[in-house]
Amino acid sequence: MDPNQLALLIKQYGFPIVSSVGMGYFVYFIYKFVTERLMPLIGETNVVLVALIDRIRMLDNDLIRLQQKVSVVLQIEEDHSVHKSKNRNVKDTED
Repeated sequence: MDPNQLALLIKQYGFPIVSSVGMGYFVYFIYKFVTERLMPLIGETNVVLVALIDRIRMLDNDLIRLQQKVSVVLQIEEDHSVHKSKNRNVKDTED
């Protein structure tokens, strides 16, 4: 818009009216931008976020299962070593 036209509008309608119309256009422009450009991006981002959360849950479950397996293996190894030492003690006492 030409500055002379703006000055003429301010002279004819007053500064508060012209600034209110300008702010109304600004609000309309922001609303249009948000609804047409940002909302679809937010929707896409939401889908990606849900997929990432699912992957994190799967990894967490995998870690829990792996920890359980390691605990079982360590317990079996410990039981085996205790059983082996008991067998040695029994053999030593028999001799």
